[in-house]
Amino acid sequence: MPKIADRAIKMPVSPIRKLVPLADEAKARGTKVYHLNIGQPDLPSPEVGIEAIHKIDRTILEYSPSDGFLSLRKKFSEYYKRFHIDYSPEDILITAGGSEAVMFAFMATLNRGEEVIVPEPTYANYMTFACLVGATIRTVSSTIESGFALPPVEEFEKLISERTRAIMICNPNNPTGYLYTPEEMHKLRELALKYDLYLIADEVYREFVYTDTPYLSAAHLEGMEEHVILIDSVSKRFSECGIRIGALVTKNKAVRAAVMKFCQARLSPPLIGQLIAEASIDAPESYFRAVYEEYLERRDCLVEGLNKIPGVYTPTPNGAFYTVARLPIDDCDKFCAWCLTDFSYEGETVMMAPASGFYADPTKGRNEVRIAYVLKKEKLQRALFLLEKALERYNSR
Repeated sequence: MPKIADRAIKMPVSPIRKLVPLADEAKARGTKVYHLNIGQPDLPSPEVGIEAIHKIDRTILEYSPSDGFLSLRKKFSEYYKRFHIDYSPEDILITAGGSEAVMFAFMATLNRGEEVIVPEPTYANYMTFACLVGATIRTVSSTIESGFALPPVEEFEKLISERTRAIMICNPNNPTGYLYTPEEMHKLRELALKYDLYLIADEVYREFVYTDTPYLSAAHLEGMEEHVILIDSVSKRFSECGIRIGALVTKNKAVRAAVMKFCQARLSPPLIGQLIAEASIDAPESYFRAVYEEYLERRDCLVEGLNKIPGVYTPTPNGAFYTVARLPIDDCDKFCAWCLTDFSYEGETVMMAPASGFYADPTKGRNEVRIAYVLKKEKLQRALFLLEKALERYNSR
């Protein structure tokens, strides 16, 4: 039998999706599953985006330019100005979701054997894309006790070598919901300048900040024009995960030219998705306000509910729509699988993402889970009730 490529064997399995077959089997048995495992918003997409679908009047669904429609890139440029971020349409390359933007950023900046430093727990696909390009993720660990604050700069410097090319952050963070402070961002700036590193910043949750502390984008950092590569997406912002529209944004001309080669090689970003995204950027402020207030209410409901369960602890996240919770268990992978295979209460169960998959070292996070608060408050409360029942039964076996 022909052999599978090494990169396919080495590539990690998604901690978010690997339990899907077990969830499908549970549903086939008639069990209702409350999905807290994946960041798929349940809130409606903007009406202007849905209307754009109905207004499509084309006889040919053609290729778009490899870097995306200029009209969409202009809209992105206008959008960034709302946050006092100065990017021209020429600085913006449209990608097939934020995932492709991350992959292209790694392809453009990391040679085989080179390294990118990432605070963990981290979004699992960063490790996947590093594997694809033959690069190595080096991690500095944040802890649940500190609310997942950025580790001291000295921890980063211990890892910096001649192979280090970049630091990558997700801000606000997936999976922890942590929001980096201005002080932490300035420390990252100093590191990037001192060691001549790229700062790759995934900022797809920019709208979801639940604190009065001013949000500091990597793009706001002075003197970092050649160092910052911004990753963006409309998926979570507009509940449009399925249209697969993201962006790689940078003022570094060499990086843009390199990424443009990859954009040309994959021909073009999604045509229909671009039309929807362009319309959605014009969604009224009332849309964003309603979404924001809904997530804030859900966050407070979830955090309060989790911390009332005996043995459970989670810090209060200040961004995105995730939290990492510590549970009174010994193995999150086994527990999350058990919830789908062996547990149900009144015909219902809960699905979560084992946090071990968000660490480079799989021995870490063994008693933690990532929970996405993308369900309505009433469903969240039911899911919390089911989690408490599951823990009681699991620990009394």
